[in-house]
Amino acid sequence: MTDKITQSFYGLGIAPKILDILERMKFKTPTPIQLKAIPLALEGKDIIGIAQTGTGKTHSFAIPMMQILAQKKGIGLVLAPTRELAIQIDEAFQLIARPFGIRTACLIGGASMHEQVRALRNKPRVIIATPGRLIDHMTQWNILLDDAVMLVLDEADRMLDMGFTPQVEKILRFLPKERQTMLFSATIPREIMQMAARHMKLPVNVEVAPSGTAAEKVTHELFVVKKDLKLQLLSKLLTQYHGSILLFSRTKHNARKITRSIRDMGHSAAEIHSDRSLSQRREALGGFKSGKYKVLVATDIAARGIDVTGIELVINYDLPDDTENYVHRIGRTGRAGNKGHAISFATPDQRGNVRDIEKLIRVSLPISKRLDISQESFSQSSSSYQPSYHSSRQFSDRRPRNNYIQKRNTQNKSKFYR
Repeated sequence: MTDKITQSFYGLGIAPKILDILERMKFKTPTPIQLKAIPLALEGKDIIGIAQTGTGKTHSFAIPMMQILAQKKGIGLVLAPTRELAIQIDEAFQLIARPFGIRTACLIGGASMHEQVRALRNKPRVIIATPGRLIDHMTQWNILLDDAVMLVLDEADRMLDMGFTPQVEKILRFLPKERQTMLFSATIPREIMQMAARHMKLPVNVEVAPSGTAAEKVTHELFVVKKDLKLQLLSKLLTQYHGSILLFSRTKHNARKITRSIRDMGHSAAEIHSDRSLSQRREALGGFKSGKYKVLVATDIAARGIDVTGIELVINYDLPDDTENYVHRIGRTGRAGNKGHAISFATPDQRGNVRDIEKLIRVSLPISKRLDISQESFSQSSSSYQPSYHSSRQFSDRRPRNNYIQKRNTQNKSKFYR
């Protein structure tokens, strides 16, 4: 009997009205992060939540925030790194907020300032925003944060990676010191721990997977391929996989080229990156969800907020610049308990990059043995590392050096997501 209660939303301290809402939404069993975070959040504790993408983090803070706001005055603020993620969070909140008569406002770049000002005049009690656009409204005195009782930093590692640290610090200075703060992230670099030490009160660590752990139900496959043969390899793979495919490109320029090439191969494809307008990105994501597009080509920055169940395959057409992005990328498949598969293309000189990914996720990337697809081998000069490709091999817990300080043009990146 006890096990049954613990594995449901009953017994977590959630109010009956919210339990009814969750039941109508057909939410039966809490995810591990929800099971651990919700009771602590309802107790008013500051939380650092560490969990991969697709593990139910949004409801880990949405449920407690709604319950607390229903009981006391004040507003809740959620900061997200990208427009897509902010929209996704807002949609999740609205389902719980409407029965309480609580309004939300989503403040993101690329959307009408006038419409957002009108939404703010309706006195929403939950604000979901990207940092740049929130500061725009604060500068114009459209919003005051004096009565904020709760703050959530979602995908905090990506927020710092995108160069939002100065904006986040500025926002934090305008918030009351007496507030509850929750920080959620898939990885916890040093910068996040420093921010937590400055702005959180005795935070409780809630970790459902070691920082940098890849999604459990995702299998990995590696192809060593020359750069000029990547499209040929991609063409073969697209004929073998019939479900939805999320493909990652390192640059937006390459994303455009790959999308055109996929269409030339006879497959439907859309692209999502910082050169696309908000309406174009919404159309691409909506078309991918509905099945209109088989392949969605994305850059790392634009991919945050892509919450699509049933993605069959993630393809890393280019290995990520930042090793930790591998975890975020493959977390788009194998969501909500489903199985998923991730295929990576590595050029012969990228042996070192593969090694860094393997050290981070503590799993080796097995080189494909498919007979119908020709394989290259790693250049002997690229590294002295000699991998033994066995999926069960475990690496030491020593983490690779973070690349956040070395990220190029992070300040330029952030302007696209205001």
